[in-house]
Parts: sequence; structure tokens; C-alpha cells
Amino acid sequence: MKKRWLIFFQLLLLFIPLQAIANVWSEMKTPYPVTNDQPDGEVLSVTKIGSLAIGSYANGCLAGADALPLEGEGYQVIRTSRNRYYGHPELISFVQEFAKQLNQSEGDGLLIGDISMPRGGTFTSGHASHQIGLDVDIWFRRAAQMQTLARRESPEELDVVNQGAFKLNDNWQEAHAEMIRLAALDPKVARIFVNPVIKQELCRRSLQVSLSGSTKSKEYSWLNKVRPWWGHSFHMHVRLHCPLGDSLCRNQQPPRPGSGCEDIGWWKRQLSGVKQPTDKTKKPEAKHVRVKPEQCAQLLK
Repeated sequence: MKKRWLIFFQLLLLFIPLQAIANVWSEMKTPYPVTNDQPDGEVLSVTKIGSLAIGSYANGCLAGADALPLEGEGYQVIRTSRNRYYGHPELISFVQEFAKQLNQSEGDGLLIGDISMPRGGTFTSGHASHQIGLDVDIWFRRAAQMQTLARRESPEELDVVNQGAFKLNDNWQEAHAEMIRLAALDPKVARIFVNPVIKQELCRRSLQVSLSGSTKSKEYSWLNKVRPWWGHSFHMHVRLHCPLGDSLCRNQQPPRPGSGCEDIGWWKRQLSGVKQPTDKTKKPEAKHVRVKPEQCAQLLK
């Protein structure tokens, strides 16, 4: 029976448009419970851990998710109608502890954006990742007081980048750099995605400290986790490592050793619109159809 269901699910992925498949996941309104007494033959009964990040960050699903309370010490969730505030318990714990840490030093509360849907899976819009409950968007705009749910549905973005000039604008503050640094210092964090202009500023600071001969230059080892990526000019995207013992979760390859600052020139060329020469003899690669791990079919029942 399990094999028949898997074959059906794979055929579904091949013949139904991606948008329709994504809607299947968004229709799952509650987390999939994981217990140790499931009937024999159920795929998820093979583990004794309380939740499962299944697959990879951009192709997977989530069982046993926790909902981040919409309000907590030092934070509030925005755009709650999207129902994207579910995550692996380790991610939920990270958000709560990180918010407390920043609230003690900065005062203003964090605005928490997308995490995952109740059972993870593919979004209809906005992200390719955020599928296994280990990604979270944390906005650069802070809130001095708790806002109403209605106001949180349409929060005002705080863009800190002048994209055309490839530099930060007047919205950038020292507090933003500290947010990124504190998150990167957490050993559970695997990567933090930010706009390339933000990475450039953090690299500039690191270089200044290094040239000064200060022993503090070694303190910038966390910069390796901060990766430039398209967009991400009004929020940082924090990604955790796969939880220990979760054999179904697939970690991303670790970043190359070093600060990653050597890549800034490449990003500047991409964002400035300078086209690079292309190899006209190279044949276009066929599009790869992603098939989710077989365990994800169980979560759609």
C-alpha cells in the first residue's frame, strides 16, 4: 500500500503544475503529529525523536512542527494570515532566545516574518526554501511597542540598501550589524543570507580591524556564515543546521573556508547589470523536476 501511494505521489508531481502542488501544502492547516506508537508500516514510526525536518531546505517537508506564539518577549509575528509561523522546535527556541537576547540590549522588539507552513513543503510564493522548518526571516525594522494584528498584516519595510549605488543608505544602523553578528555566533546557525551590499559593509569592518593589527580580527570568524544573496535588503534570513539525530534532514554543503569577502566583486557586477560573456556552444540544461522525499507523502494524508 505504501509503495502504491509513493508511485501515485511521484506521478502527481510530474503531471500537475507546481502551483497546484504548492497549494496542497498550504491546505495543510495543522502540524503532522509525530508519536512513537504509530501503527507498523507507517514511515514516520522509524524514529523516536519528536519532530522531523525531512529532506533539504528547498525540497522537503516538516513533521511535528511547533507554532511560534504570535507574541513573545522581544518579538511579534507579522503577516500571520499567511500561516507561515511554524517551525522545527529548535528553530522556535532559537527565535525566542534570540529575541530575548536582543531585547535586553536594544529594547525594541523583533518583527518575525516567514518560517514554514504547518507541514512545511512548497510555498505558493515568496520562497524556494523555508520547507523544513529551519529557516526564518527576521526584519531589520524593529517595533518599539506591540502592534495590532491588523497592522502587522501590512508592515512597513525598512530597506537599508541603495541598490543602484551598491552601498547602504541612511536606514542602516549599528544595531543591524549587531543583529547579524549575534545570530551568526550561535552554533546552531548554519547560514545567514543578507544583501551583498550588507555583506560588503561587514567585510569592510573586518578589514579595518585586521589592518589595525588588533587581536579582535579573529573575532570576525562568524563572517563565514553570512552569505550574500539576491534581495534580503530589509530582512536577514537565518538558517539552522539540521538537528542532531535527524537522519532524514539534509544539511547544505558548508561554505568555503574564509570570510567570503572575495565574492563581493562578482555580486557587484551582477547587480550593476554588467553582462558577462557567455559560452554560446554550451547547451541549455534540462530543467530538473524535484521529487520530495517519500516520507513527505505521509504528511499529506
